[in-house]
Amino acid sequence: MLIRETTDDELLGVRRVLNAGALRVPAGLTEATTIIALANSPPILGALVLEGPTITAIAVRPRRRGQGIGTALVEAAAERRVRLVVQFDPSVRPFWAGLGFTIQPAVGDTRQRLRGVRA
Repeated sequence: MLIRETTDDELLGVRRVLNAGALRVPAGLTEATTIIALANSPPILGALVLEGPTITAIAVRPRRRGQGIGTALVEAAAERRVRLVVQFDPSVRPFWAGLGFTIQPAVGDTRQRLRGVRA
């Protein structure tokens, strides 16, 4: 599996992966902020979007979940940033805790989301 930053012509594929995960696609999605996971060639298996230290979206194709792709994307983001921050639903807490994120309630979030920080 290849993990790398996306190219401009792959952004449509990134949008498809994020949409399949029922995630809001960030308006400012660019190749500079997006890391993708590929097999040896397309399609894109997963994508992670960074805005500064914040992971604003992460998704893996449904049929490819549970294969370490999400973990690989987060580790690739950690290589690019000293500190990572993410907000997420409680149902995925084990994923983020397993990656070494310190977890606490997200302040001011009315949806009961959690906030994770990894430094």
